[in-house]
Amino acid sequence: MDNDAKVRPLYLGKIFMEMTDEEHFLTTSQLIQILDEKYGVKAHRQTIKADIELLKRFGMDIQEIKSTQNRYNLASRQFDVAELKLLIDAVESSKFITKQKSAELVAKLCSLAGENRAAELKRNLCVEGQIKPGNEKIYLIVDTINDAINAKKKISFQYFQYNVRKEQKLKRNGEPFIFTPLSLVWNGDYYYVIGVFDHKQKIGNFRVDRIANCPVILNEDATPAPEGFDVTTYLNTTFRMYNSDHCDVELVCDNSVMDSIIDRFGADVTTYANDMTSFRAVVNVATSHVFYSWVFGFGGLVRIKSPVAVRDEYNAMIKEAASRIEADET
Repeated sequence: MDNDAKVRPLYLGKIFMEMTDEEHFLTTSQLIQILDEKYGVKAHRQTIKADIELLKRFGMDIQEIKSTQNRYNLASRQFDVAELKLLIDAVESSKFITKQKSAELVAKLCSLAGENRAAELKRNLCVEGQIKPGNEKIYLIVDTINDAINAKKKISFQYFQYNVRKEQKLKRNGEPFIFTPLSLVWNGDYYYVIGVFDHKQKIGNFRVDRIANCPVILNEDATPAPEGFDVTTYLNTTFRMYNSDHCDVELVCDNSVMDSIIDRFGADVTTYANDMTSFRAVVNVATSHVFYSWVFGFGGLVRIKSPVAVRDEYNAMIKEAASRIEADET
């Protein structure tokens, strides 16, 4: 068998993928011409017919319209246009995916529709607060962390934050963090790694796009998660993945915010009747300014009842914020 005969079905399948769809067909003569002009491969009517039968056996949904000149097209694909539009919207709206990588992924997704329908995939999506990250190493970082999780090993990495001059500065003066990764999560449109701090022996998390370089997988075995640890519960009770201590907090909530409480903590959240217009909810949360800002966002419809220390800290934060506003106005 000559080389043309070996590669001809492959090129033919490529032509069907790129140049035909539900509404666009190619005749036998056109297929022969494209094979010759674009790929330098010779074919005739009988070989085209045989190759198409081979591609059908392979699983390609090639449709034949019989007429004076038989016409062929790829009738269906793994992803239809509506599905590709959803995927493109997800890529373009993701804060985790960099601008350059977004463009690359969208181009690849468009190619799955064929050249005739690619224009339909141009999206006009406006995303509130969309800021793309600049860390192009993020994909290698995610893969390395995932490998460490599967291997049940610790990782070592440096972590940065921005200073007032918008410069990246390594935390702990560049001393690496030793961390046992337990799970990768996409939360608030950012990738986080959840795991066990080696120096604290407690659960915490890091934003993946703030890891300075690709982590090193260590030979040390992973530190087991605390007994009873559940990733879903951790996500529901940690606000914006801010690392802080968890404790049980009792909230007094207006009846109108039950939907919001269930959305945040799940349908199994512990609640009790308080009076005719309110209920109490007992939640285990990471107490921090992020949690307090969530409470404040309800405009008084959610109040902290206990512990007293948490309630007092919340009140002190509000008073401090008010005093700063007053100072700025004088």
